[in-house]
Amino acid sequence: MRTFIKSWIPQCLWILRSPCRSFHGNNRLLTSQIVSHYVSIIQNKKELPEYFNFASDVLDEWAQLEKDGRKPANPAFWWVNDKGEEVKWSFQELGSLSRKAANVLSEACGLQRGDRVTAILPRVPEWWLLNVACMRAGIVFIPGTSQLTAKDISYRLQASKAKCIITNDTLAPAVESVLPGSQFLKSKLIVGQGSRDGWLNLKELLAAASADHQCVKSRSQDPMIAYFTSGTTGFPKMVVHSHRFASSSSSPSYCKTLVIKRRSNIMWNTSDTGWAKSAYGSVFSPWICGSCVFVHNMPQFKPEVIAETLSRYPITAFCTAPTAFRMLVQHDVSSYKFPSLKHCVTGGEALNPEVYAKWKIQTGLDIHEGYGQSETVGICANMKGMKIKPGSLGKALPPYDVQIVDDHGAVVPAGEEGTIGIRVKPTRPFCLFSEYLDNPEKTAACMRGDFYLTGDRGVMDEEGYVWFVGRADDIINSAGYRIGPFEVESALIEHPAVSDVAVVSSPDPERGEVVKAFIVLAPAFKSHDPEKLIRELQQHVKKVTAPYKYPRKVEFVQDLPKTITGKTQRNVLRSKEWAKVRQEQK
Repeated sequence: MRTFIKSWIPQCLWILRSPCRSFHGNNRLLTSQIVSHYVSIIQNKKELPEYFNFASDVLDEWAQLEKDGRKPANPAFWWVNDKGEEVKWSFQELGSLSRKAANVLSEACGLQRGDRVTAILPRVPEWWLLNVACMRAGIVFIPGTSQLTAKDISYRLQASKAKCIITNDTLAPAVESVLPGSQFLKSKLIVGQGSRDGWLNLKELLAAASADHQCVKSRSQDPMIAYFTSGTTGFPKMVVHSHRFASSSSSPSYCKTLVIKRRSNIMWNTSDTGWAKSAYGSVFSPWICGSCVFVHNMPQFKPEVIAETLSRYPITAFCTAPTAFRMLVQHDVSSYKFPSLKHCVTGGEALNPEVYAKWKIQTGLDIHEGYGQSETVGICANMKGMKIKPGSLGKALPPYDVQIVDDHGAVVPAGEEGTIGIRVKPTRPFCLFSEYLDNPEKTAACMRGDFYLTGDRGVMDEEGYVWFVGRADDIINSAGYRIGPFEVESALIEHPAVSDVAVVSSPDPERGEVVKAFIVLAPAFKSHDPEKLIRELQQHVKKVTAPYKYPRKVEFVQDLPKTITGKTQRNVLRSKEWAKVRQEQK
C-alpha cells in the first residue's frame, strides 16, 4: 500500500441535507442557500464576490463539516492504479496535506504570491495536492501532460516564465536537457521515491513541513490557473483563468451535466492532467458538491481496464472522450455489469451518433455530450432531464448566451451555418478566460462585434440545440459545396472496416478542393483488397449522407496525428496533403 494517509469509509450511507457553509466575510449559509447564491451569480442577479478562493471557501468548509461529525459515505479523493495500490483522503486529510504542500512551495521552493509553477505529472495524487496548494499560496498553477517532449517543455517554460517546475523521475531528464535556456526557472521539485542531484524531493519535504498555513485572501479576478491550448494550429496559446474559473466550473448547471449534486456520488473523469477538463471535471465540479473524485492511473488507455473498473468500483458518473467511448463499444462492453453507473458524459471532440447508439444498446445508458474550450469551461451540454439529440452538443449553459454568428459577428437564422459565438457585450461572462498571456493580438482577434468567437463552425436548430460542423479552418469547399469533415467522418465510422478516421481537403484542378479520408482500418479488414474496400467505403458514404460529400480520395494509414489531449490534428494532415499534391503537380 502506498504510504499516504488513508481515510476511513463509514459503513452507513450519509447524505448531506442541511450543513452550514460560509464564504469570505459572509454569514454561515446552508448548502441550498449557497447553490442559490451560485445560480444568482450565473444569472447575473448578483455580483461575483470580490474575494474567492476555492481552497478556503469550499474545501475547508467540507473539512469543517467532517470535523463536526458530518462524515460522508465516500472519501473526497479515491486513487487506484493497476498495481493494486490505493489512496483515500477525506477533506480533512486533503486540507492538511495541501497546507503542507503550500508551505513547501512558499518556503523550500522560495515562491511568492503571483509566481507561476509548471507541473508536468501523470494522474498521481500529488497533482491534486499541488493544485490545491497553489490556490492556498496564491501561486498560478500551469499543468502539462506527461506526454510532453523536451521541446514542448522548453517552449512552455519560456512562454510561462515559470519559476518552478514539478515533475517525476521519468520526465526529469527531459527538463534537465532544456535548463540552459530556462532563465526564469529558480527551483525544481521532483515527485518520486529517490533523490536526484539539483532537485528538491516533494515526499521528503512534505514529511517535514508544517500543516499550519494561512490561505491567501485572493480576489476573484486574480490569476489562478493557466492552460496551453491543444495547438491544432500554430504554437499553443497560454489561456489564463482567474479564481472565477473555480466558481464557474462549480455552477449548478455544470454539476447537473455531470450529475454530481450529492456527496454520495463518485465521479470518474479520465481527462489527462494537462487538459482543462481535468480541472473542472476532476477538481472543482465534484468537490463543490462534496462528491468523491475517483482516479485510475493507467499508463495507457485500455478499454478492458476501463470496463473492469466501472464494474468493480461504485462509480456513479463517468466522463471520457468520444474516442474512448468508440474504443469501448468496439471492445463490446455488453457482457459487463456497471451496477452503480448512472450517468455518462463526453466532450473534447464531437461524438459520432453511431457510437452513441452502440453504447446505449450495450449498456442501456445515454451519453450526455458537452462542448467547451480551455478558454470557456462548458459552453453547451445535454443536461440530465433534457431531450438528447444524438450528434448534438446540446443547449447553452448559463451564464453563456451562445449564438451562431457570421464573419461580422451578426447572429444568423436557425439552421444556417456560422461560427459558434458567445455574447460578451454588454456583459462579459465572468467565467470566460482572462486573456492569452502576453498575446494581446490573439486575445483581440477572437472577439468580433458583441461576441467571442470559438473558431468552431456550427448550426443551431429551432429548439436551440447546437450542432458541430467543424473547425473554421477544416471546412472543405468543393465546387461551391461547403463540407464539414465531421459529417463525413461520422458516416465512415459507421462502417465496420473503419477504426479511426480524419477527413481533410485535398487540392483538385476541377473542383478546387475534394474530400480526402485518412482511415485506420480495423484489424479484420487489413488484409482486404484496398481498391475494392475504397469503393465500398465511398458507396457507403453516398448512402449515409449527401453523395457530394463522399471522399474522392482515400488513404489507409497506421495511425492519425493527435494533440497531447487526443484530438485529431487535421491541420497536420491537410498541410502534408496540400504540399504533396502541389509537388506532384510540379
